[in-house]
Amino acid sequence: MAVDHIIIGSGINALVAAAMLSRKGKRVLVLERESVAGGCMRTEECTLPGFRHDVMAATFVLFLTSPAYAELGADLARHGLEFCHTKHPTAVLRPDGSALVLETDRAANVAAFNTQATGDGDRHALDVGGIAADAPFLFGLLGGKLWSWPTLKLVIGQARKRGLQGLAAWFGSALTPARGWLETTYQSPLVQALWAPWVLHTGLTPESTYGGQMGKVIAFALEAAGAPVVKGGSAAAVAAFTSLITEKGGEIRLDADVERILVKDGKVTGVRLTSSEEIMAGSVLASVAPGQLYGRLLQDLHLPEDKAAAQSFRHGRGNFQLHFALDRHPEWLTKGLDDVALIHLADSIDSVSKSANEAERGMFPEAPTICVGQPHRLDPTRAPEGKAVLWLQIPDAPRVIKGDAAGEITGRDWDDATREAFADRIEAILGRHIKDFSAIKLARRAYSPADLAAMNMNLVGGDPYGGACSIDQFFIWRPFSHSGNGDLKVRGLTHIGASTHPGPGLGGGSGFLAAKGLGA
Repeated sequence: MAVDHIIIGSGINALVAAAMLSRKGKRVLVLERESVAGGCMRTEECTLPGFRHDVMAATFVLFLTSPAYAELGADLARHGLEFCHTKHPTAVLRPDGSALVLETDRAANVAAFNTQATGDGDRHALDVGGIAADAPFLFGLLGGKLWSWPTLKLVIGQARKRGLQGLAAWFGSALTPARGWLETTYQSPLVQALWAPWVLHTGLTPESTYGGQMGKVIAFALEAAGAPVVKGGSAAAVAAFTSLITEKGGEIRLDADVERILVKDGKVTGVRLTSSEEIMAGSVLASVAPGQLYGRLLQDLHLPEDKAAAQSFRHGRGNFQLHFALDRHPEWLTKGLDDVALIHLADSIDSVSKSANEAERGMFPEAPTICVGQPHRLDPTRAPEGKAVLWLQIPDAPRVIKGDAAGEITGRDWDDATREAFADRIEAILGRHIKDFSAIKLARRAYSPADLAAMNMNLVGGDPYGGACSIDQFFIWRPFSHSGNGDLKVRGLTHIGASTHPGPGLGGGSGFLAAKGLGA
């Protein structure tokens, strides 16, 4: 058997690349080792029948605003992809019950923020307005092919526009941590608390370099596009991709575990599966973490620089998912949260920083930062009539457990008892904000970092971001300091996925760039 392109893995980047290449008439084969396609896009009735939960990824704002969606959106809609929206994409809810809700209406947000502290709304308008004004340059850097003539021309154009000193000042400002941005920009603790947790969703912490710029980008994206979910669950997006790919002659094979990438004379010739089947292709796209690529798929090749870099590649904090089936819609004790897509339970920049720091040190956070999704409010198909589901993501869980910041959880491995003990802590915090929560709870299902890694081997230690996103492992240095556009020393082999530029999330950026580079 021979095809034009083999794609290892079936996450968002793999599916974007497969769809784009298939539309150009290329014979594309996607090989997925699990029994379901989609990577982190997975929808299951994991609590009770009729309650559909996005087990991992849930919100598609990055895809909806991406070049990949601009190119594929019409075709995917034709194959059933539909988004559900609310005008209230996010909010923060503090332990004392105070809350602040963001709308998809800049004037309303300016007024609300100014009510919290004079001038905060005006600064918000300047922040998101600045992102809009810089969009061609900024998003060219965040999502474009970095080592390329178009990007160089983009930088040269900015140097002419701003002057060299002005361009250096822009980059210096862009490297500001989220704490620096928030504490010097906004007076209101509520406004600060609204944005502080979002930096965790980029794999950073409030103290991380360039976290402030990423916070502004998120603020701009949420205000402009909301926090949409896919009707029917994220698996419905996978189904739309699958239908499009197969319509164009491509194929997705499940339970197909690639054991080796075959190479001859420095060029890819295909792959060998664990079943011993060999499939020939002159192009292979590997949507995998660096450890899997160099420690398994290319282990027979002499690539000392890459293999040494892969061994020192760092993964970030673990992710913890918690899902609830409820007998009725939750009644929040704080008014105004009923139709908010994503609510962060967090007190302040300091609480977010503390939670992240404890997790990075291998500790269970005493007061974890909790993101609560209400997908049934946007998409009623997620639960039986009158019922509800909650999607909770805790981006601060230890990959390797060393202790408990609260001194209560004694487990040192992610066994069932330890997982449920941490889930109890999270549920207790949630229950303080919802009327009669224990009475309306029908069932819950928790997934520890170890559970997530078992479901998707790219989530090393439960890290959903493909590796730590600190500055030394990002932009032109992702995944390695000597990396360049996902092009590898083996001709015909392209590295894509969250571990490569432009990084994690549902934007499909690396798959889009790879497909474009291959003629799509």
